Amino acid sequence: MSSVDGVGTKLKIAGALDKHNTIGIDLVNHCVNDILTCGAEPLFFLDYIAMGKLVPEHVEAIAQGLAQACREVGCALIGGETAEMPGLYTGEDYDLVGFIIGVVEKEKIIMGKTIVVGDAIIGLPSSGLHTNGYSLVRKLFGVTQSVLNTHYPELGRTLGEELLEPHRCYYHQLKPLLPLIKGMAHITGGGLVDNVPRVLPQGVAAQLNSQAWTTHPIFHLIQQQGNVTQDEMYHVFNMGIGMVVICSPDDVGQLTKAIPEAKVIGKVVKQMGEARVIID
Repeated sequence: MSSVDGVGTKLKIAGALDKHNTIGIDLVNHCVNDILTCGAEPLFFLDYIAMGKLVPEHVEAIAQGLAQACREVGCALIGGETAEMPGLYTGEDYDLVGFIIGVVEKEKIIMGKTIVVGDAIIGLPSSGLHTNGYSLVRKLFGVTQSVLNTHYPELGRTLGEELLEPHRCYYHQLKPLLPLIKGMAHITGGGLVDNVPRVLPQGVAAQLNSQAWTTHPIFHLIQQQGNVTQDEMYHVFNMGIGMVVICSPDDVGQLTKAIPEAKVIGKVVKQMGEARVIID
């Protein structure tokens, strides 16, 4: 199994705050979660860093985050490419991309084919925005030092600290439970609305109860700041759910006992009309 991804415009927040040691963690965890949805174990990882101006301190901080996250999941960081391209990137701007390879026995690949009406949908909490929705956040708040260093009581920290919270990895929690899982969706760009259908077979939909989990204060703050509609919020952000797991109702108890913070957030229903995700 393989996956390639980037960190998106979260890099702009890291640049504005001159804090680059967590961006590598974001990237590795995002990629690990992506192949985990198929049941894969990470084997090795490569990175690509493109910069307008090579700043050794930035590269070192990024690499520290990459190495830390790889060590935590037993994945080898085997190499990468660092490119200085002043004609393409401005000043100290940079882009960061990761490529991961993992492995799973063919007969154990999780593809959602056995999902049926009545199966339970379990949500694992995110640690915040993870790596999606930052273009909208930057449009609403801006990326000045004064804005990012503003302390919000509801967040318990500054906006910048909240926005740089690393993307959570679910590998260690879910690996022992893979035999119980029928399907998984990593909630990234497109939110619950666009990511959950990827694992659903034809003829079924996901009915979610938005009252079943606690939404992070950051999402309420974003919605208030930009007067963003509820529909758009669920299309752009993970809304507090970083990974969705679908299993038989008989296995819910074992899953939620192993991961106490996991919540049953919905069920699989027969599809009526075009909607693949229904959020009540």
